[in-house]
Amino acid sequence: MSHSFEISESVRLFDCDAQGHLAGANYLNFANQAFWSCLRSAGVDVDAMLRDGMGPVHLETKLRYLREFRAGDRAKMACQLNFGGGKTYRVKVEFRDDSDELAAEVETICGLLDFATRRLSPDPAARWRERAIYPERLGL
Repeated sequence: MSHSFEISESVRLFDCDAQGHLAGANYLNFANQAFWSCLRSAGVDVDAMLRDGMGPVHLETKLRYLREFRAGDRAKMACQLNFGGGKTYRVKVEFRDDSDELAAEVETICGLLDFATRRLSPDPAARWRERAIYPERLGL
């Protein structure tokens, strides 16, 4: 992935389902952690953004499983934001295991919600660029 931000997390026992696999909901939690960590690494002051009345929203999420994670495994996550035209952008998080095999992908269509109008920002790339100290870390 180009312009990606990477973190890793250990899969804990309580992250797993009854079969001992990383539970589906926790893939989404891990992906969300990667997204927020990416924003922080780009120097976005999320608290200031929220105080200013704007914040990211998830509109659609797709999770694709390829290999399992079990308790004790290390999940490496690469987060990438992709901007096109319009009010939405995509966040893709790739999950890799210790052998660097692709294990899962979470793809989310997002927008930036204006809290006062309850409408999406017409140019989320510009809004993120204004907020980021290192916009290149967001693919900008």
